[in-house]
Amino acid sequence: MRNGQGAARAPVLQFTNCRILRGRKLLREDLWVREGRILDPEKLFFEERLVADQQRDCGGCILAPGFIDVQINGGFGIDFSQATEEVGSGVALVAQRILSHGVTSFCPTLVTSPPEVYHKVLPQIPVKSGGPHGAGVLGVHLEGPFISREKRGAHPEAHLRSFEANAFHDVLATYGPLDNVRIVTLAPELGRSHEVIQALTARGICVSLGHSVADLQAAEEAVQSGATFITHLFNAMLPFHHRDPGIVGLLTSDRLPPGRQIFYGMISDGMHTNPAALRIAHRAHPQGLVLVTDAIPALGLGNGRHTLGQQEVEVDGLTAYVAGTKTLSGSITPMDVCVRHFLQATGCSVESALEAASLHPAQLLGLEKRKGTLDFGADADFVMLDDSLHIQATYISGELVWQAEEARQ
Repeated sequence: MRNGQGAARAPVLQFTNCRILRGRKLLREDLWVREGRILDPEKLFFEERLVADQQRDCGGCILAPGFIDVQINGGFGIDFSQATEEVGSGVALVAQRILSHGVTSFCPTLVTSPPEVYHKVLPQIPVKSGGPHGAGVLGVHLEGPFISREKRGAHPEAHLRSFEANAFHDVLATYGPLDNVRIVTLAPELGRSHEVIQALTARGICVSLGHSVADLQAAEEAVQSGATFITHLFNAMLPFHHRDPGIVGLLTSDRLPPGRQIFYGMISDGMHTNPAALRIAHRAHPQGLVLVTDAIPALGLGNGRHTLGQQEVEVDGLTAYVAGTKTLSGSITPMDVCVRHFLQATGCSVESALEAASLHPAQLLGLEKRKGTLDFGADADFVMLDDSLHIQATYISGELVWQAEEARQ
């Protein structure tokens, strides 16, 4: 077999002494990478008659797909909902800092804002591949302003909107061009929401239900119109009631279109959702659970006053509130901590906890052939973890982009 690196051939990397998360199991196999993609070693051996150019001993660690955060409002002092000239550099800073938490792709999230903020900010956040510079941007998540006043949570009431007579044109007038948008959270009980859901999904935008007082029938009708996601389940929606379970009832509804999978975000930070509620959701519909951080600009900064869009936020210990209230205002817990808390709180398998932060968000966004998986042909975005699920290293396109101090020894 040839193993010399020819001038016209990209090098083959072989990661050894590891357990790979593949097909919902941890397998004692090597991981093979070339040109940023996962390789099938059998084809490499028998068709190309090649072996690895480089080998890397993983020291018995777990290799799992890189985490994908579809709801993150900012972090490290950066607020994605602030209309400045430096939005792009702010997104880049967050993208770089979340590598240490195992996040290889994310959806920068904007909370309810006035139209001029969307018009200024959205063009500055293009879809972008990840690399040594930071995690990849999959598109923006717009949470609001088309949400319920009653369940607005930390969203500023003054900037909430309903759909006017020409509903989708009102959406375009509010947001501006939707080229960089991947997810829109809205309240399905708002009049004309169904034509908006249909118009958004026709453009390949994922519609999520949240900040809503919708009953189960309204939620089911929204899913029939194309909605596929629920924004931070249990938070900012009607509580579960046995005669009308509201949006929560979608997890076990029998009125969804055939073959339609509903996904739901969970903030597993130990504050937003009681462990018993996490267990109920996971046991009811494990394949739809998507871990999100809902992180705010105060992520990584500690106690004090910070911003979230048009609001001021106060951080006290592990909790963030709208200043002067007891209204929760996003989270300050990074994704790797959410994964560990979810594992501990639910008693689920390591495989399930890791897939909730990788495979499931990829499936939600229709990216499961490239992201959230270590199947052959997928992007080589992955994390190296110890048995307690602490991140040892992060790779994007097969390239080391972050490494823990202890892993450098």
